[in-house]
Amino acid sequence: MKRNDFRLLHRLRVRWAEIDAQNIVFNGHYLTYFDTAMADYWRALALPYPEAMKPLDGDLYVKKASIEYHASARYDDLLEVGVRCARIGNSSMHFQLGIFRQDAHLISGELIYVFADPRTQTAKPVPTALREALQAFEAGQSMIEVRLGTWQTLGQDAQAIRRAVFIEEQGIPPEMEWDEADATSVHAVAYNRFGMPLATGRLLEHVPGVAKIGRMAALRTMRGGGVGRAVLEALMRAARERGYREAVLHAQTSAAAFYARSGFAPRGPQFEEVGIPHIEMVKTL
Repeated sequence: MKRNDFRLLHRLRVRWAEIDAQNIVFNGHYLTYFDTAMADYWRALALPYPEAMKPLDGDLYVKKASIEYHASARYDDLLEVGVRCARIGNSSMHFQLGIFRQDAHLISGELIYVFADPRTQTAKPVPTALREALQAFEAGQSMIEVRLGTWQTLGQDAQAIRRAVFIEEQGIPPEMEWDEADATSVHAVAYNRFGMPLATGRLLEHVPGVAKIGRMAALRTMRGGGVGRAVLEALMRAARERGYREAVLHAQTSAAAFYARSGFAPRGPQFEEVGIPHIEMVKTL
């Protein structure tokens, strides 16, 4: 088993509380590492868990969990946990896992899930949509589609995401979230393979030659999974196609690093918008 056997590698650092009397990671904590990596695996599939299970009328239950120990991890080690779907049966899904410290293979594991009716916990066939999503991910395919359009075509889905993020999560008053610019903006919405909207943003003209990107939002469980970056890249492509030479945005300071990774640079002092610290960021297109 090698690191490059896995498309998904979840990184974590060993905490002091996870060390036992032998000064190595206590054996049971590796199952927690597996579970944490599985959450990242569903995020990589653009399937927010457990919401993505609801339209499938089922849920996942662990049937078997096994671990094989090859070497020990120690305090403050930086580990990578690899996850891959090795086989899909009629109602079961077999996942192989590996824990690595750089290229050193420390732990092997197996998790077997059964797709079942949550009311009776009786097994059901793995839905075709879920089976195809797992197979597509392991084949290296993209798990999301970003659509560009008007408020008339995408507004319902964009509005649902913005309401969940800005109004319900961040407490922004509804009257400060909706404005007239929505009607004239280019909107982007990222969808998973089940057609669930996951992230959104919009593009409008700031001044001649300069585009403004705004209302960027991704559902809480999907952050870090690439959906926000896909929306941002789609909006920047749309700006280039429309002849804009520069893009500007007002980033919440907590998200500034996200935009910096896409080449945006801060300009000017911090300021407050709707009671939240922001910084203006710009990028030449």
